[in-house]
Amino acid sequence: MTRRTTAHPILNRPEVGAPFFSTWRVGTPLRQRQTVEAIAATWERRPWPTEGLLGYFVYAGEDGSTLLHYSQWADEQAYEAFLKTRRQERNDEIDTAVPGIERVWLGRYRRYRSLTRDDRPTRVPGCVVTVDVEFDGPDPARQRAWVDAVEEALAAEPNMHPGGISAHFHLSTDGTRVLNYAEWGSAQHHIDALAAPGDGVGSATELWKRVQTWPGLKGSTVSRYEYALGLVPD
Repeated sequence: MTRRTTAHPILNRPEVGAPFFSTWRVGTPLRQRQTVEAIAATWERRPWPTEGLLGYFVYAGEDGSTLLHYSQWADEQAYEAFLKTRRQERNDEIDTAVPGIERVWLGRYRRYRSLTRDDRPTRVPGCVVTVDVEFDGPDPARQRAWVDAVEEALAAEPNMHPGGISAHFHLSTDGTRVLNYAEWGSAQHHIDALAAPGDGVGSATELWKRVQTWPGLKGSTVSRYEYALGLVPD
């Protein structure tokens, strides 16, 4: 069966071969809450769809309008089977409960690297921040090189903010994007880090300048979310 959990996902689980991210636009904070409850009710009344799905998690956007979905699949074949047989009936029931949901985007990724603080097991994230980075064309080597440069800049960061807990870098399978799923102690911690000297959460160092001016980098979008729902097999 399907069980609701309050535990945050473990992003670096080795069994997760195909992490997927998607966003829905629902319009208002009330509709965010209604949609989360509709998702929970729809899934909890049904058996867990497949062993290939390891967990499904939903986050409410700070903008009051969007929901972020993060699903942990063993491989893409498991998702494709779910898409053909079980996805539509769930979406239809959710849409009946909350009409007018706009399904904006679905991204297929592979986790490349995770950076976590030593005290991560004892801390509960109060905020999830996504950094969606887009390049001007497909280049898997460039994706990896950029993440490596971020890790180098973080390792040399002279003013690491204590509110940061972890960063999990995912490479899109089409070679054009990097998505960093970052855990923070609270939204205020992230806001304070952005307000510090520098451009973004890093100090004004040459290593961070290199990251920010990487050849082919088109831009990035930063979004803050609050954990809203976790669903796992019972």
